[in-house]
Amino acid sequence: MAQQKIKIALAGKPNSGKSSLFNQLTGLNQKIGNFPGVTVDKRTGTCQLDDRNVAEMIDLPGTYSLYPRTLDEKVVAEVFTDQKGKFYPDKVVLVADATNLKNCLLLLTQLMDLKLPTVLALNMVDLAARSGQSIDLKKLEKKLDMPVVLINARNGTGIEKLKSILAGPVKPSSKVIYQADEESKPIVQKIREKFNLTSDYEAYQFLQQSDNLVFLPASEREFIRTSARENKFFAHKYQGAETIMRYEFIQDLLNEVILRSSDEGWKRVSHGIDRVLTHKVGGYIIFFLILFLIFQSIFAWAQIPMDFIDSTFAQLSTKLDHLLPEGPFFELISHGIVPGIGGIVIFIPQIAILFAFISILEETGYMSRVVFLMDKIMRKFGLNGKSVVPLMSGWACAIPAIMATRTIDNWKDRLITIFVTPLMSCSARLPVYTILVALIIPDYKVWGFFNYQGLVLMGLYLLGFLAAILSAFAMKFLIQVKERSYLIMEMPTYKMPKWSNVGFQIIEKTKAFVFEAGKTILAISIILYVLASYGPAEVMNGARETVQKQASGLNLSDSEINERVAAYKLEHSYAGSLGKILEPAIKPLGYDWKIGIALVTSFAAREVFVGTIATIYSIGSTEDQSTIKQKLKSEVNPETGGPRYTLPVGLSLLVFYTFAMQCMSTLAIVKRETKGWKWPLLQLGYMTILAYVSALLVFQLMS
Repeated sequence: MAQQKIKIALAGKPNSGKSSLFNQLTGLNQKIGNFPGVTVDKRTGTCQLDDRNVAEMIDLPGTYSLYPRTLDEKVVAEVFTDQKGKFYPDKVVLVADATNLKNCLLLLTQLMDLKLPTVLALNMVDLAARSGQSIDLKKLEKKLDMPVVLINARNGTGIEKLKSILAGPVKPSSKVIYQADEESKPIVQKIREKFNLTSDYEAYQFLQQSDNLVFLPASEREFIRTSARENKFFAHKYQGAETIMRYEFIQDLLNEVILRSSDEGWKRVSHGIDRVLTHKVGGYIIFFLILFLIFQSIFAWAQIPMDFIDSTFAQLSTKLDHLLPEGPFFELISHGIVPGIGGIVIFIPQIAILFAFISILEETGYMSRVVFLMDKIMRKFGLNGKSVVPLMSGWACAIPAIMATRTIDNWKDRLITIFVTPLMSCSARLPVYTILVALIIPDYKVWGFFNYQGLVLMGLYLLGFLAAILSAFAMKFLIQVKERSYLIMEMPTYKMPKWSNVGFQIIEKTKAFVFEAGKTILAISIILYVLASYGPAEVMNGARETVQKQASGLNLSDSEINERVAAYKLEHSYAGSLGKILEPAIKPLGYDWKIGIALVTSFAAREVFVGTIATIYSIGSTEDQSTIKQKLKSEVNPETGGPRYTLPVGLSLLVFYTFAMQCMSTLAIVKRETKGWKWPLLQLGYMTILAYVSALLVFQLMS
């Protein structure tokens, strides 16, 4: 029997558990968090409701009502008003926090008036029961004229019952909560007839939100605006009256269906913890101690698995070198592809540890407190309070972080946040940081636990954060902001992390890092190997003869001659020629042409720097299969006779990568969010100049 496919939207306020329910229904590993901005766009997955029905689930961003103030809220309003749209649902699940029903029902009453077939899912029933709250479900169903189901989206309680209800017929509620007043009825009727709409409230929404109906042609939006002007319809005046009327209905409803209210002290433990973690002094100290612990752990716990991966790839490269027949293709595998991939896989332990900590902080509810704490600081630097979420997300990846700025309703504040977010040290910088820090900073320990490498790593993250807020402070004066906006968020109660969610986050983020970066790295490794292996035929064919002439009288062994031939070929290859073109510009920073090649290739993505370096040095010393770090440590500066990667060079490179854009994907997403090339190009120019000048100062002052 053919299966019927329907579309089901999950809607609700932020932190109501939509994404957790989405994961339970679809089995996908949707990102879950308890602070605004986690779901910044609609996302879809498939759910098998029963043998006959399969549903396309649509996870919508959190919103309190259909009147949008931010870009992600506009996504929700558009889905429910565009009946011909790709995501217009056949049914809706309104996910409500059972411990805070009043704040969840405004959107529900609007969906009822839109005549959308809706199921009310009361989530967090375990917390509601712990609070002592009791609800008459039968009466609630009758009053709303819709199915109501109790669920716990974290452990899956009630999910099968919800799927069973969704598999059957769900009728729109017969209740009408809000009706346009007598003055507005004629124009509402006119709009309804013009656009052939199914309910008065849908026509009323067209009238209220003519600017947001982007799916309509401009001429039709102008028709609505003209009609509103002619009938003296003032949207904000009527929105206020509507909201008051809806909350009167909601309060009357709750008075009837809540048999017993929550006990006053059920959040006593959370409030007690908050008094410590959000203390005006102690809260910041605890936050920075947690950060310190994270960065120490990244070095302390990851070292053993990193060494194992490093040596495994080195051995694999050596074995392939002996097993595979001679020839350019096989050399490409053993000396180009394997070292390039190994240069990324080695950082899996550190990426996993970073995201494990971030996920635990989100799961417990502490991340919301961090947003609250940092909001006070952000405002002093001209950032919106909601900027904290994108900035902190920027530690993971700038792309979702920039998308998270959609929760900021003031466009200038949003623009400043987009502009400075790439300065936060994302996970792509971590491979570059760790390999350079391990090279130039001794692994000494302080008090038997803290080590210098962890301190430097934390310092780099703080340096990026400092650059971001100082840049925002400067932009505050360059772009005058007249509008003011506020951070409004609900503090969730503290919870034990759901370890499966933590595990999913670690796996998903690590997979994304390895496979998304891996595609770029593999392509660049192949291109780089070819560029570094080939050059002008006359020069490359005569390399051995030239080297033997230069080495005459030095009494070198065959092995030493081979090393010199390989080095000569690399220097005169196409890649070497490109690096030498760049060398005059980067020499004042302490870099040579090899580092210049890595700077160019890593413009695609910062983490490519390590793969490029691994590929370059593998080619340069074909008989030497030592590990990546050993290769870099043994690199000699021909001008000084000392190590190439000295402390000034290493610090200069670290500072350069802290400030440089070096990410085409970020530029692309900035272009999309700002709808033009002006801001991404300004951002690229600003960050490149900042990186170059800072790296120059560091090298010159340290040398």
